[in-house]
Amino acid sequence: MSELTDLYQELILDHNRSPRNFRRLEPCDRKAEGHNPLCGDRVTVFVNLRDGKVTEATFQGSGCAISTASASLMTESVKGKTATEAQALFQRVHALLTAEPEHSSAAAEGLGKLAVFSGVSEFPMRVKCASLAWHTFVAALAGALETVKTEEASS
Repeated sequence: MSELTDLYQELILDHNRSPRNFRRLEPCDRKAEGHNPLCGDRVTVFVNLRDGKVTEATFQGSGCAISTASASLMTESVKGKTATEAQALFQRVHALLTAEPEHSSAAAEGLGKLAVFSGVSEFPMRVKCASLAWHTFVAALAGALETVKTEEASS
């Protein structure tokens, strides 16, 4: 196993053991719930916006290490971004998660810590774990009321 792979695994484990921004945000401007029925991951994402920028993003829920780490890293990554910038970041992360393995390095460029998920595309069932919080965040920005489900979010 390469040193980079070891580092990525350690980052995922760290964010799973000590997730950042793992708390209910009250009051919050927006929130959405997400559920991956195949593996049982559940997440609620809370967002505060000021002047079109994400000032706070938090989450609560339960799930596998990849799901929890993804939510943790997502909340760190979207803070300070405009809603448009955060949605563009979601698109880049989604492209990374669904890239053909030979293209994952190129898709990871410029994503910083989020590049940790570059190997997820090799495991199709894990793509849904890694993308659940992101889809739920986008739903929160949009003010969606229905629970995000990975079967609908994966397209």
